[in-house]
Amino acid sequence: MNRVKAAVFASGTGSNFQAIMEKENLGCDITLLVCDQPEAKVIAKAEALHVPTLVFEPKQYASKADFETMIRDKLQELDVQWIFLAGYMRLIGPTLLQEFEGRIINIHPSLLPQFPGLDAIGQAFRANVEQTGVTIHYVDAGMDTGPIIAQEKVPISKTDTLEQLQQKIQQVEHRLYPEVIQSLVNNNQ
Repeated sequence: MNRVKAAVFASGTGSNFQAIMEKENLGCDITLLVCDQPEAKVIAKAEALHVPTLVFEPKQYASKADFETMIRDKLQELDVQWIFLAGYMRLIGPTLLQEFEGRIINIHPSLLPQFPGLDAIGQAFRANVEQTGVTIHYVDAGMDTGPIIAQEKVPISKTDTLEQLQQKIQQVEHRLYPEVIQSLVNNNQ
């Protein structure tokens, strides 16, 4: 039986990418890293792990449809079946949503629907809520609005600094995301 192939999309440091790559028995092969930031640290992590990269600058394309068509063609060439967003800071457009319907997942550092979008940890911290968390969800056309797959709460202590809260969230992300990926891939083969 052929192993499932997946791509990770990331825009930043790549800590969730690294956690996915380090998961034993993930159930799929990460065959490509897609990155929209040529200076992102995740690129070096992918290269160190011998994962091929597709790095592009969106502004070099006339439209989102143009760069998503280029990405789609590369994913088809590699027979990629799943897309895992790991700090990819762009909304996925119709070109990829149609091709990979029900096979794109994202991780978000809050208990959605609370604190969607950018700076979710900072939003939660400034709101003085008692807890936040991590959500893994299917991607749809909205921002952090797709069906929820898994959530885990993270308590916010009155003594937590923003940096401490970020660390607590990342610890949960790095454990939960690879576990959910493993479960999804194994249940959909």
